[in-house]
Parts: sequence; structure tokens; C-alpha cells
Amino acid sequence: MTWVHWVLYNLPPNSTGLPEGVTTQALPPGAREGLNDWGRTGYGGPCPPIGRRRYFHKLYALDTVLADLGQPTRSTLEKAMTGHVIAQAELIGTYQRGR
Repeated sequence: MTWVHWVLYNLPPNSTGLPEGVTTQALPPGAREGLNDWGRTGYGGPCPPIGRRRYFHKLYALDTVLADLGQPTRSTLEKAMTGHVIAQAELIGTYQRGR
């Protein structure tokens, strides 16, 4: 299973990054958050069981601003993006919790 830590969409095209620990209130105007796999909005950091885990960070460039989807899940957001993705990037990182 792939665990979803954060669902974030409609970042403005001129966004250059987000500060560490960014809060909902500090997101760029127009950015929206969906529900992560904890059933809440916002970022839920890594908390793996013992061992090394991979984390996938995906970024999509769309040809449109999506309608306000409320608090979509990853699946709902991916369906809304269908036919609008013009570019995408993926970063895979690893994390290992100390003992």
C-alpha cells in the first residue's frame, strides 16, 4: 500500500517552493488541500515502522486551475486531473526511523 501523507492542489504557477512546516494559512493564495490517509488535511510526516521506507513526491503541471473539490482524496484529485496534465515530476526519497 502507498500511504498518502499530503494532498495539495492548485498551487499557483509562479510558486517556487513551500517553507518547512508550512501551515494551511501560509499556503499560496488559491492552493487547496485534500485528505491524506489519516483522513485529515495538512501534511502528516513520516512515521514508518522499523526499517527503511520509500517516499514518493509527485508534482503535476496542469493546463487549468481545478474547481474547488472540497477536500478530495488522492484518487478523486487524480480523476479530476485526467486530461489536464501537461508535465509531471517525481522525487523518490528514503527514510529510516532510528531505534
